Amino acid sequence: MEKYFNVNLEFDKFVVDDVIGSCIKNNKPGYVCSVESNNLSVANVNNEFLEVLNGAVVNICDGSMLATILGFIHKKPFKPYIGADLFINYVRSGKYKQYFLGNTHKVLSGLRKELSKIDPKIANMPFVELPFRSVDEFDYKSIAADINNYRPDIIWVSLGAPKQEFFMNRLLPFLERGVMFGFGAIFNFYSGVGSVKRAPAWMRRLKLEWLYRAIEEPKKNIPRYLRFIKLLPRLIKEEKKKRKNRC
Repeated sequence: MEKYFNVNLEFDKFVVDDVIGSCIKNNKPGYVCSVESNNLSVANVNNEFLEVLNGAVVNICDGSMLATILGFIHKKPFKPYIGADLFINYVRSGKYKQYFLGNTHKVLSGLRKELSKIDPKIANMPFVELPFRSVDEFDYKSIAADINNYRPDIIWVSLGAPKQEFFMNRLLPFLERGVMFGFGAIFNFYSGVGSVKRAPAWMRRLKLEWLYRAIEEPKKNIPRYLRFIKLLPRLIKEEKKKRKNRC
């Protein structure tokens, strides 16, 4: 991975999958962060969160516009690895022992039902709701004990950013194996319940998924996008300077 906008990012999907596969094969616990405008913005104003992101075994670029901006700066054909796509690809592979953690009972129940249609084995995998509390208040040792007893290959974590990234970082020392993925609203996308849906395919093709999310949840997402836009000129200036120094 290389640093872009101060955060480690891997744009090669094959490298991402190889890193994840190697961790699973070698029983090495770790976590993967899905980096988009929101947590990128937080990381560039919060050093503790920046360290959390850069402590991941690998990070994916979960934003078409972010990939486009960085590709323009570095003159490379960067493409995103959208978290929702990675999630469903790994589910469809049918070869991983998975543990689903976080979100609500209603969403988890819907998710189990929908994913079991893809892979019937998922019906018997753990779907575990967490109590609503701050990241400092979780009993990480107890949570890890249940996970370690099941010994999953993959642990999907849905708590929303940046909470889920802090959560994974703090849970990591207690895990014996398993790769955690902090994927937020993706549980909602594939659960078949609630109002939070993924953008239609035509908007994804036009790199407008961010616009759909803004319209879908304006109070939540518009302030996030505005914070990123405000921060972007400084990030671009610094990134161009780093690129020039490397040349």
